[in-house]
Amino acid sequence: MNDHFPTKYWHKLTEDRVQCDLCPRYCKIKEGKQGFCYVRENYQGAVVLNTYGRSSGFCVDPIEKKPLNHFLPGTPIFSFGTAGCNLACKFCQNWDISKSRQQHTLADAASPETIAQAAHNSGCRSVAYTYNDPVIFHEYAIDVAQACAEIDIKSVAVTAGYVCEEPREEFYRTMDAANVDLKSFDETFYHKLTGAHLQPVLDTLLYLKAETSVWFELTTLLIPGENDSDQELHAMSQWVVENLGPEVPMHFTAFHPDWKMRDHPPTPHTTLSRARRIAMENGVRYAYVGNVHDPQESSTWCHQCGSRLIQRDWYELGSWALTPDGCCQQCGTKLPGLFEAEPGVWGSRRQLVNLQRGVL
Repeated sequence: MNDHFPTKYWHKLTEDRVQCDLCPRYCKIKEGKQGFCYVRENYQGAVVLNTYGRSSGFCVDPIEKKPLNHFLPGTPIFSFGTAGCNLACKFCQNWDISKSRQQHTLADAASPETIAQAAHNSGCRSVAYTYNDPVIFHEYAIDVAQACAEIDIKSVAVTAGYVCEEPREEFYRTMDAANVDLKSFDETFYHKLTGAHLQPVLDTLLYLKAETSVWFELTTLLIPGENDSDQELHAMSQWVVENLGPEVPMHFTAFHPDWKMRDHPPTPHTTLSRARRIAMENGVRYAYVGNVHDPQESSTWCHQCGSRLIQRDWYELGSWALTPDGCCQQCGTKLPGLFEAEPGVWGSRRQLVNLQRGVL
């Protein structure tokens, strides 16, 4: 595929240096060099994408793994990513992909049309741009999303939300849903542990709420001693309710020692439950725990009457108490999100896909 795919979010600084304007890093790149993400390069005086049309692999996942609990529950989603990342999270749990230079990870080549057709052939209702952040393969993701839309396949961005205003608008015109990592509600955490800043992420969330019809949910990986204090959890959930509304689902997921933070312990289950409780005390109607076994706190409950609407055990769905139009069977309250008359039956399966040979 094209190793020098042209991009438009950049401008020239000097004869041998350009600035990338895709994300708030604003990398200033010399001729022949790459930006922080590894995949946007100064090639002959212009910023090009050197991973267009190439992936680190393809897999069919349960959509709840993204995690999305209010978007086509129980259905399979066709997942893929490329290489590199525009953040430097010391706790990255996909570091072998996100911190890799593309030659080490990119094994599969695929046009946007090939991916869309592979998703259709796999019985998937949607495609996830995941494993590494789709912000950095912006042009490829958009082309795939447009190919998917032509055959009624939805597009889901799994992202940290670290992107500039103009490309953000173009990107989300093609997305149907997103899970955004709100990694912390503290600027010091962002600067120290991700090498980024909090405000651009908040700006993305405000934009999604006010300017788009994209369905989105939030995920916070809780790291013991870093972003799990009562004070921060109260501040975060209060901001979400006041600025995004009470209906935006929040997922609190368990950290396990990885990458450059192997000295931290795994997140206790009690921490996740405490975060969920605090969020709901502040008005969040749909809060979940993740990366742990907890059918009670992973299920969806009606905020109005307290009935269980969707039972979950890891990625397996159990009882379903929604009407065909997505309302509580007991009290008629509408559940926000995208639901079909019947839940999907994909379950917890995870299947690798080879584009030449199909599901492995």
